[in-house]
Amino acid sequence: MNVGRFIIRISLFILIPLLIALVTYRFLDRAFLAPLDHTKKNAVLVEITEGRTIKSLSQELQQRSVLRHWWTLWFLATISDKANKIQACEYQVSAAMTPKEILRKLTSGDVFKHTVSLKEGETISDIAKAVERAELISASEFLRGARDRALLATANMKSDSFEGYLFPDTYYFCRPATVKDIIWRMLKEGDKHWPPAFTEQADKLNLSRQEILTMASMIEKESSNYEEQPLIASVLHNRLAKGMKLQSDPTVIYGMENFDGNLRPEDRDMLHPYNTYVNYGLPPGPISNPGDTAIRAALFPKETTYLYFVAKGDGNHVFSTTYQEQLVAVELYQPGRAAGMPPPEVIATPAPIAPPTPMPTPAISGKATYSISPKQRR
Repeated sequence: MNVGRFIIRISLFILIPLLIALVTYRFLDRAFLAPLDHTKKNAVLVEITEGRTIKSLSQELQQRSVLRHWWTLWFLATISDKANKIQACEYQVSAAMTPKEILRKLTSGDVFKHTVSLKEGETISDIAKAVERAELISASEFLRGARDRALLATANMKSDSFEGYLFPDTYYFCRPATVKDIIWRMLKEGDKHWPPAFTEQADKLNLSRQEILTMASMIEKESSNYEEQPLIASVLHNRLAKGMKLQSDPTVIYGMENFDGNLRPEDRDMLHPYNTYVNYGLPPGPISNPGDTAIRAALFPKETTYLYFVAKGDGNHVFSTTYQEQLVAVELYQPGRAAGMPPPEVIATPAPIAPPTPMPTPAISGKATYSISPKQRR
């Protein structure tokens, strides 16, 4: 046998498998261990909905130039049994990540969240715009949900909307999110800020949670000065106790369909349920969503004899006990307005507030649960 041919055959016998192994290794290394483009670190946002398959997700990532081969992520997720550990949400991935790194990201809970920041005194219309800016749902969809009677009934609320109950805070939401997910998160936060001591104090005042939140929403709109809010509250409580109209400009504005930023004297004569210049007592519901300080002020007002206040124009107010003192203050800080002020009221004896009827705790299905205070009523 020719020795040279024997050596060649042996060499080929050894080298061909080695070459195949090397090519296979390089292919698998490139497929599984190397990113598509290590220089391309810009984030790609991918949304995973309930019930989506890992195959569908992997194919999308290949189509969006994040993965070289879709089956690499599918294979890793399948053999490691991690496909069912991926939470429905949004994730930021990039072409600079390997399939293994992408899988680790998807199963670590490192989700992308949308921020919604609510300020004290904002209305459901303001919140709707904030939710839309966060690209969660449209403003119109949020407003429909905030006034949805079925959703209100689910929360065991008898209001016309969730106004007043959506607690001001910074929230982080994961898409996809429904209007119920968003509202329920804010309701739950509001419940955390209404301890049993608040219910006890509301009982002492013979007011329901709804009425306290309504007053707090007015306080929030009248003044953002935390130190003054208990004084604003004292004026409202004192006027209610004496049977006087509350005469609060923010309540007039809340009931106007197209407020242009300029409140005119004739606007205070408009006939709508929220106008406290023409109606006695509190408005039918909150006019904004108050924060902690305004709620506390409504529950624990300063003890004063004040019945009036006027804005100084610097964020502070001047408080008065008599109508004559109020006229002087108005002329000093808002010249010309005193002539258009309503005449002093004849103080009437207020009708007693009927005790509230306890309401059952609701059972809510879905991602969140929420229970309304027994003092909830219109």
